[in-house]
Amino acid sequence: MKATCFALMLFLALSLPAEAAGVSGVGMSLAWGLPFAGLLLSIALMPLLAGPIWHHHYGKIAAGWALLLVLPFAAVFGLGVAASEVWHILLQEYIPFIALLLALYVTGGGVLLKGTLIGTPATNTALLAFGTLIASVMGTTGASMLLIRPVLRANSFRQRKTHTFVFFIFLVSNIGGSLTPLGDPPLYLGFLKGVSFFWTTTHLFSEFLVCAVLLLAAYYVLDSWAWAREKPTPPAIEKRESFSIEGYANLWLIGAVVLMVLAQGYWRPGDVALFGEKIGLERLVGVAVFVGIAAISMWVTPRQLRDDNGFAWGAIAEVAKLFAAIFVTMAPVLAILRAGTAGAAAPLVALTSGAGGEPIPWVYFWLSGALSSFLDNAPTYLVFFNLAGGDPAHLMAEGALTLAAISCGAVFMGANSYIGNAPNFMVKAIVEEQGVRMPSFFGYCAWAFVVLIPLFVLVTFIFF
Repeated sequence: MKATCFALMLFLALSLPAEAAGVSGVGMSLAWGLPFAGLLLSIALMPLLAGPIWHHHYGKIAAGWALLLVLPFAAVFGLGVAASEVWHILLQEYIPFIALLLALYVTGGGVLLKGTLIGTPATNTALLAFGTLIASVMGTTGASMLLIRPVLRANSFRQRKTHTFVFFIFLVSNIGGSLTPLGDPPLYLGFLKGVSFFWTTTHLFSEFLVCAVLLLAAYYVLDSWAWAREKPTPPAIEKRESFSIEGYANLWLIGAVVLMVLAQGYWRPGDVALFGEKIGLERLVGVAVFVGIAAISMWVTPRQLRDDNGFAWGAIAEVAKLFAAIFVTMAPVLAILRAGTAGAAAPLVALTSGAGGEPIPWVYFWLSGALSSFLDNAPTYLVFFNLAGGDPAHLMAEGALTLAAISCGAVFMGANSYIGNAPNFMVKAIVEEQGVRMPSFFGYCAWAFVVLIPLFVLVTFIFF
C-alpha cells in the first residue's frame, strides 16, 4: 500500500511519549538535507527516466525518502525525539496545509464556468489577468482551482498551449497572491505574526503591478506568435453560449473557507494538547471546518457537474503524498536555517547584513526567493522574517523595505519550480490528468529561468 510508510511514521508519533519538538539546527550537518535533495531529484528525474515506475509508485518512493531521514534521525537523537518531530510536522504544518488545500480543491472543482470561451490570445490573456486579480482575494490555490479547468476547456482545440499553463502558474498560482494575507501562505504567516492586513496591499502593489503587467504582456506576445504559427481552427459554434455559472453553493463555500482563514488570524482561544503537542484551538477548528466544507461540497454538488468540470481525485492525492514527504524531509534544512549564524548555513545567513549589521534588502529578496523556490515558501518566509528581527512594528515601519523584499521573494519566487508553492503542483497534476503535456521539473525551471529571473533582476534594480 502506498501510504504504509506514512502510516508507520504516524503510528510511531502517536504511540511514543512526545518530547519538546523543535530540534535545534545548531551543530546539525548539511548531510541531513540529503533525503530532501534525493526526493527533489526523484520528482525531477524519475518521470523522465522511469515514468511507469514513478507514476505507479511515487507514494512509496516519497515515503522511502522520508524514512531515510526519520530512521537515522531516530538512531542519533532517540526514537522519542524523532516521533515527536514527525508528529510536530504533521500536526502543526501538514494537516492544516492539506485540509485547506482539500477544501479549496473540492469547492473549486464544484464551480462550473459555462459559456463560449475560445482560447484566442486575447481571451487567454483576459483569463490570466482575471485570475491574477482574484488570487489575492480567494488565495492562489482557490483562484487556481476555480480557473484551471475553464482555461483547459477554452484551449482544448489548441496544439501549442503548454506555455499558457506555465504562465498560469506564474501569475495565478503565485504573483497574483501578493496583495493580501489571504493570497499566499507566507503573507498569512506574517499576518499571524502581527503584520497589518493591508500592509502588503500598500507596500507590494508597485512590485505586483510591474510583474503582472510585464508577464501578461509577454504572454500575449508569445501566445499570439503560437497562434500565428499554429493557425488553429476554432471549434464550430452553431449557437454561442452565454456566460453562466453553475455550482453557486460552492462559491459560498469558498467564501466560508476564506472567512475561516481570516478568522484564524483574529480568534485566539488558546492552545490545546494533542498527543503531547500543543496547537492553537483555532487551527484545529480550522481543520475541522475545512474538512466539513469539503464534505458539504461533495454532498450538494451534482455528480454530473463535477464530471462536466473534469473533476478527479488524482491531483490532490498526488499533492498529499508528495508534500507529506517534502514537509518531513525539508525540516532539517529549515532547522539549519533557523540556527542563523550558529548553523551550518552561517555563510549564507551572513550575506543578509552589511558590515554595520544593517539588513541588505536585495539580498533578503534573492535569498528568501531562492530558498522559496525549492523549500515551502511559508516556513522560508518565517526564517527570514525572524532573521530580520521578527518585530512586526519595526519591520512595517523602519524595516519596510526589508519586509517587502522578504515578502516579494517568498511569494514571487515560489513560481520558480513546481514545488515552490502547492498550487503549482496541483495545476500541473490537473493539466496532465486532462491529457495535456506539461514541462518536466527541469523543463519548468528552464521556463522560469528564461522568463522570471530577468523580471526579478529588473524588480531588484527598481525596488530593492
